[in-house]
Amino acid sequence: MNNTYYENLDENFTNALNFYETEYSHEQLIALLQNGNIPQKQIAALKLDKIESNNDAQILLSNLTGQDGKIREAVSLRIAEFMKNKNYIKYFAPSENTQIFLDAVIDINGNICRNVISAISNLINDNKFCEIFCKKLTELTFSLLDIVEKFDFQDGKYKVNKEAFKLYWCLETIYVFWDKLNFDDLKNIISRASEIGEYTIREKAAKILTHDFDDKDLIVVKNKLKNDSNYYVRRF
Repeated sequence: MNNTYYENLDENFTNALNFYETEYSHEQLIALLQNGNIPQKQIAALKLDKIESNNDAQILLSNLTGQDGKIREAVSLRIAEFMKNKNYIKYFAPSENTQIFLDAVIDINGNICRNVISAISNLINDNKFCEIFCKKLTELTFSLLDIVEKFDFQDGKYKVNKEAFKLYWCLETIYVFWDKLNFDDLKNIISRASEIGEYTIREKAAKILTHDFDDKDLIVVKNKLKNDSNYYVRRF
């Protein structure tokens, strides 16, 4: 690589450092989240220390998907922190945000998925949000099961792809929202996931079953998974 590359790298680092060390008002941080470049949006999200309105929350949420990974991860972290606060959670609860959260739950970056699940777990008692979100989550999970069930995971010949990764995080989300799903749908999802060749999917099915369902069919599935060939599945 030529010297210009390293000079630009040093300049970008210096600019980012200067930006991080500069004090900005709340209004300036919100404006940067709207119109800033990648490091500006990333650092603005991390420096944001309060949410004052629905507009603030929507601007932050607008950066949760469709942005550079550095921005998405920083935003997901701050949203998870804000949503622990009862004074802020109301700004993120509107049902029109369900699709944004669902898209973020299956992000390619597992840290983002984890942060978003932690965030929306604070909405578990919001019936309207849960009704809409869980309907979409159920539909997405079934569509992913339809795809992943066709994969051949035997003998390491098939690398886990993005559909299996998304299914993994859908099941992790279902573990949190299990009692908000239609039971027949939930039962179907667990049963089908327990048969997937990729062990991480069976592991999530086993984790959901730790909720101890009083259902004879699911008890059979649980006992089967306790004798699974993979330790990470059996441990549940």
